[in-house]
Amino acid sequence: MNWNKWIRQTHRWLSMLFSLIVAAIFVCLGLGTQPAEWVYFLPLFPLALLMLTGLYMFALPYLAKRRGAAS
Repeated sequence: MNWNKWIRQTHRWLSMLFSLIVAAIFVCLGLGTQPAEWVYFLPLFPLALLMLTGLYMFALPYLAKRRGAAS
């Protein structure tokens, strides 16, 4: 598997993880249970990684244009 496919696959799995964590927090709040304060920080790590992989994928077409113009 090449680098771009690995980044895309990681981005997909991170988005599923992030969605599950956020959904679990909402379910807890809907049931009336108050989760511990640290639970609200759980989505931040996958969100940061999603931002990095998303920015990489966003920049790919622009970098490919530059590479194509340079050669």
